[in-house]
Amino acid sequence: MADIGLIGLGVMGANLALNMAEKGHNVAVYNRTPERTDAFMASAGDLAPKLTPVKSLADLAAAVTAPRPIVIMVKAGSAVDEQAAALAPHLAKGDILIDAGNANFRDTRRREQEWTAKGIDFLGVGVSGGEEGARFGPSLMPGGEIAAWQELKPIWEAIAAKVDAKTGRPLAGAKPGQPVKGGVTCTTYIGENGAGHYVKMVHNGIEYGDMQMICEAYALMQGLLGLKPAEMGAIFSEWNAGALDSFLIEITADILKQKDPATKRKAFVDVVLDTAGQKGTGKWTSTNALDMGVPAPTIAEAVFARCISAIKDERVSASKILKGPKKKYRGSKKALITAIHDALYCSKICSYAQGFQLMRTAQQEFNWKLNFGDIARIWRGGCIIRAAFLQKITEAYERNPNLANLLLDPYFNKTVQKAQENWRKVVALAAECGVAAPTFASALAYYDSYRAARLPANLLQAQRDYFGAHTYERVDQPRGKFFHVDWPEPTRPQIEA
Repeated sequence: MADIGLIGLGVMGANLALNMAEKGHNVAVYNRTPERTDAFMASAGDLAPKLTPVKSLADLAAAVTAPRPIVIMVKAGSAVDEQAAALAPHLAKGDILIDAGNANFRDTRRREQEWTAKGIDFLGVGVSGGEEGARFGPSLMPGGEIAAWQELKPIWEAIAAKVDAKTGRPLAGAKPGQPVKGGVTCTTYIGENGAGHYVKMVHNGIEYGDMQMICEAYALMQGLLGLKPAEMGAIFSEWNAGALDSFLIEITADILKQKDPATKRKAFVDVVLDTAGQKGTGKWTSTNALDMGVPAPTIAEAVFARCISAIKDERVSASKILKGPKKKYRGSKKALITAIHDALYCSKICSYAQGFQLMRTAQQEFNWKLNFGDIARIWRGGCIIRAAFLQKITEAYERNPNLANLLLDPYFNKTVQKAQENWRKVVALAAECGVAAPTFASALAYYDSYRAARLPANLLQAQRDYFGAHTYERVDQPRGKFFHVDWPEPTRPQIEA
């Protein structure tokens, strides 16, 4: 009998099944098209004995030991509901359905309620790390009934990424495809009612920000210094050995050094069309931030940057009409590279601060109890945003579990104080020279707004009271006491007949 079942043998599902099999678990696998199941089994090699292929959902349920944990790895949306409904007649009370796709957390909340009413536990699990992570160790963010998590926990802990407890780096000697003992496992129970998929959504929003900030650093080095891709690749490799050590910085260095496989001469990055796709999770994060009134401008700017990249033809036409400044950078190359590094790091701090502030508000909105130190900990390995930087976030919440904002932590406060002069220079220089840096600029605006004891919103609220009688509070009266001015009709200039 199998320990767990899995529906959907696409890239992620197939690799997750192989990962579970490799860690010693028997897995029953099913795909809607039997040909894909056959092809998967033919490619499983030595792991095939741990895999049980089945041709129907009834056979899948029959092949798994009760209480049956069954993973659904299909496209997010209606396909999840369709597969779950088709499987339902073959399930019994106490069985566990696990949606490990990129589901909208609101769908997961609905599904948890619907399936719990039927006596079936429903877990919504965020899985990060892409194809390689699924195969060799992802970051896993499970949410749902804690009793169901306890059933799934031995399997999830076996397949998740492992990192050193102190440094947050992958364990020394760990090799892809080999079981790893010890260290810290990159999975933990997140919470009930969609919490797992919510945290995965915020992870992806932060990921959008990270990627766009890296692109802006690239654009500045290219636009202001005229550096070639290989030169920038070397710089990113150097950065990866320091505070910016991360998966995304590492792969950026590799990409910039890569030659185009077609021409063998041009830099690969130069032949890639500048239109970025997106699957919607960054938009979900930004929409949720707006819904809850939480400032997350850097994440939103990263989403908008992808949107504006998509209107390629319109931009090409506009480039022939709209003109920018002619100013060129004439200063030190080394100094500017250092300044861009600092701007990237400070912007990254602000972006993560926004993401964690969003989760902090969400736990109040949805009655969750999120452990932010644990969330940062499980993001240290396996996932796309894995970085040495996350160790600092883990330590920040260890110092103060009730930390209101990462910027208030001594380490991050000191880091920004030290680097903000360079950050400001880069944002100003980008504006003066006409190089778009939306996430750098929005992160700086967020920082300056968050540290301001008084913002110009006093004038804004006065305007609202003038045109809409929305009232206002006074600085010399207790909070919660509202006033209104009986404004005169605004005077308008008379037009002569």
